[in-house]
Amino acid sequence: MKSRCNTFPVPPGTLHLPSSYSRLLIYFISTIMTQDASLPMFDPHVYPFDARGVSKRFRHAAIFGALSALQPGETMRFCNDHDPLPLLAQIEAHFGNQVAIAYVAREPGEIVIDFQIQG
Repeated sequence: MKSRCNTFPVPPGTLHLPSSYSRLLIYFISTIMTQDASLPMFDPHVYPFDARGVSKRFRHAAIFGALSALQPGETMRFCNDHDPLPLLAQIEAHFGNQVAIAYVAREPGEIVIDFQIQG
């Protein structure tokens, strides 16, 4: 089964491009290699956030910071290995109707949620 998360692990130091080119290259590679065929191949308004790579100590702060940085109409595609029900309650309490929450995948070991900023 292919992952629906738009992430691609790259060991530090393996790409020697300016950071903007590296991020773009990683995004395109990860989209082509891991994207479910039923989902759009490229959407410039969807930003991946893989919580599995963020230390638990900083995870919620990082998520709230990422959501706060989005503009109306933009989406953060959140990937995790478990269903973050307490986090969803916190997001709803903090952002209210400003953030629409929609599950893309809800399978054991692979949770993908789109958080879209309403405008």
